[in-house]
Amino acid sequence: MMMSGTPQPGAPEGARALAGGLPETVSVVNVGLAVLGDAVRAQRAEAVDVRWQIPALGKEDLVSSLTRLFGPRAERIDQANREVLRRLDEGSPQFTRIGSALADLPGMTSRTILHCGPPLPWAEFCDPLRRSVLAAIMAEGMAASPAEAGSLVESGGVVLEPASQHDTVVPMATALGPTAPVVVAENPAGGNRAYSGLNQGPGKTAWFGVDGPAAVQRLRFLRYAVAPVLSEALQASKPIDVFAMVAQGVQMGDDSHMRTQATTNILIRHLLPYLARVRNQHLAEVAEFLAGDHLFFLNIVMAAAKAVTDWAAQVPGSSIVTGMARNGTTFGVRLAATGDRWFLAPAPPVTDALYNPGFGPADGAPDIGDSAVLELTGLGGAAAAASPAVAAFLGGGMAAAAAATETMDRICAGRSSRFKLPFLDLRGSPLGVDVRRVAESGVTPAINTGILHRSAGTGQVGAGVAHAPLEAFEEALLQLDRSLA
Repeated sequence: MMMSGTPQPGAPEGARALAGGLPETVSVVNVGLAVLGDAVRAQRAEAVDVRWQIPALGKEDLVSSLTRLFGPRAERIDQANREVLRRLDEGSPQFTRIGSALADLPGMTSRTILHCGPPLPWAEFCDPLRRSVLAAIMAEGMAASPAEAGSLVESGGVVLEPASQHDTVVPMATALGPTAPVVVAENPAGGNRAYSGLNQGPGKTAWFGVDGPAAVQRLRFLRYAVAPVLSEALQASKPIDVFAMVAQGVQMGDDSHMRTQATTNILIRHLLPYLARVRNQHLAEVAEFLAGDHLFFLNIVMAAAKAVTDWAAQVPGSSIVTGMARNGTTFGVRLAATGDRWFLAPAPPVTDALYNPGFGPADGAPDIGDSAVLELTGLGGAAAAASPAVAAFLGGGMAAAAAATETMDRICAGRSSRFKLPFLDLRGSPLGVDVRRVAESGVTPAINTGILHRSAGTGQVGAGVAHAPLEAFEEALLQLDRSLA
């Protein structure tokens, strides 16, 4: 502790406190345990706590790397980071059309099934993701039953690949087959595109880990009804500036990950005049589907986030994370400076959670999906302070949601100029997770997410906040240090 005080009257100037005894008033700067500052405040004195801890929990290899990365290599890294932040902040992806996986995704084949997260052998797929793959195979007409679909996978009749290898991101346990419709997000500034599937909506659906007839039928419905209707409407519309809509939605309570209800409504309002002119026998069914799917915008903003993070990943030498994904078994991190390599750790549980009636922590599968890309662009956990809905998972008050955003601020290199948080005086949301700050502080990104049943195929059983595993970031930091040597 360091103390300053107001001395007793009568003592010589500069020596009164020492010569005359204890000062009458004390102000304390506490560099130590919080309880010490609490003890001072309990005596009605002023105390300010300085948050301090041993960097990287004292791990020698990490401290050595941090010394170099914050020291002699910092200027090079910081220069790269400024360009990465510019791309994340200024990229304006456009939702232009609905395509199909086989026709649009680079490297897609007629026997490929895409899944979320880092690469993974079939034997290690978690139950929800396994079921989603089987549903996708059946929706493609490649198999008539889950058992037949499973045999097709095991015999090599289909090839399983991460969606990220095809410039694509998918939420939760989504699997995409070759005829699946996809959202196309164009990034004019970077000259690149990114993709996602159409959101499957609520209920017994494959993206929630269900492989029953209803889940298979929903996938087919997206292909024969939703995609044609939306495609015709989008052809009449001008390209949609995704992040401009997101900026409005954040002002209306969205975090654009766990909650996209406001932005979905903005999108449907924009499309309404064009939808009204569509001549398609399934228009009424599609309208009913859109009205009931409050997460419809999720896949669109994910594709946009993928487009700008892929653009940012082209900047060499940066310490900012440009990829985060999970498959229910592993959690992966990517850095621009280390190429396409995934740094892996076990997928974390969803801890700050609310469960549907009749379910609890024992029922929840580990965290899953590519949607953590949103936390890298100033959304999701970074924008928790914008969303009263997210606050419900963090104790119920906006103070807790604001604290979650403040925590993300500690590990980010900048703030968004467009995603403004109304409950933090319109401050920009934290942007650009810096692996150096993560490793130094031990704080990892908080990811707003849903919870799937771990084994029963019953679908979503809750929602909450997962905390990314530190080990993946530590390994990424060490490789960053090696790559810049």
